[in-house]
Amino acid sequence: MTIDEQISLLRKGTVDCVPEEELRRKLERSAKTGKPLRVKAGFDPTAPDIHLGHTVLIRKMRHFQQLGHTVIFLIGDFTGMIGDPTGRSATRPALTRQQIDENAETYKQQIFKLLDPERTEIRFNNEWFSDFGADDFVRLAGKATVAQILERDDFKKRFQTQAPIGMHELLYALAQGYDSVALEADVELGGTDQKLNLLMARQIQQAYGVKEPQLIMTTPLLEGLDGIQKMSKSLNNYIGITEPPRDMFGKVMSISDDLMWRYYELVTDVSLTEIADLKAAAQSGDRHPRDLKVELARRIVSDFYSQDDAEEANKEFDRMFREHQAPSDVPTVEKPAGSIRLVKLLAVEGLAPSVSEAQRLVTQGGVRVNGERVSDVKFELGLQTGDEALIQVGSRKFLRIVFK
Repeated sequence: MTIDEQISLLRKGTVDCVPEEELRRKLERSAKTGKPLRVKAGFDPTAPDIHLGHTVLIRKMRHFQQLGHTVIFLIGDFTGMIGDPTGRSATRPALTRQQIDENAETYKQQIFKLLDPERTEIRFNNEWFSDFGADDFVRLAGKATVAQILERDDFKKRFQTQAPIGMHELLYALAQGYDSVALEADVELGGTDQKLNLLMARQIQQAYGVKEPQLIMTTPLLEGLDGIQKMSKSLNNYIGITEPPRDMFGKVMSISDDLMWRYYELVTDVSLTEIADLKAAAQSGDRHPRDLKVELARRIVSDFYSQDDAEEANKEFDRMFREHQAPSDVPTVEKPAGSIRLVKLLAVEGLAPSVSEAQRLVTQGGVRVNGERVSDVKFELGLQTGDEALIQVGSRKFLRIVFK
């Protein structure tokens, strides 16, 4: 690629690039000297299940790899014990060493679905902080002022409302900055919510004598399936990258037509020019939005599994939602013949988290028995030996009951 083509690839799906002119300079110098850039991204091992929102940043790491650079997947095992205060209105409980180790191992098993293991350094910042003494931390703390730390909105709001701010939280951005010193980072990637931390790292590098501090690039926070709030497991609006292909495909198909373009830009490698062409085709009626969404779902599934898996997920989706058939692999359980209340059955078999939630699903029309919608929360299944019943909850949960 030419330098302009490289910049176009790297700037796709990013928000900030600070300083903007340094990206070209660093790429040109790397090409001239043959020395790869060292590209760092830090992850606190607090949520080991990676979802599609996390991959916006990881995909940008992959873009650097595709251009021949070295990416550093930094697991903040030390800073994880501090707890990233970003966006929080209260001090976050620190993780235990065991929790950190378990979560970090899970991260390592998942990131290579996108990253090239040969061009990825996995590092832990306890490597250098375990040797830090009290004097080292005092010197590190002297590299920034309290006023700079309190520029962060979350700290500012907590300070104004007299909510507690732990002294250890003030060290988080400084410790993250020192990571860049230890790793000799040329570029650091992070979400837009990390911008102030990334800028602080440039300052820390300069304070430790780094002549050319890192360039920072930020990526946006991906909206979840609802199209409103950022993707989050706690909000149940996420697509996990280890979910079965069928579930992943179905979730992508559930997003709105408008949100589809956001996903095309942030979680695929389709160029902005191609995306503009697809959008124009949809607006002119040459391409149906549903077909473009199918293409998007197939791309995403292929990234984390294979093209064959994507094709099979596509067929299964059509079977369920276009032909209105049950999935080909519906789980089956046996029950003794007799009567059983439907809402209790849903809770017992894990189709609903509780009886009360099962009742809500029934009243909202989200439960079918043998294809017929059930609206009565007192409905009972009363079947004899040898009979079967197909239970459907929502659009994706199925269970076949065989009565013995």
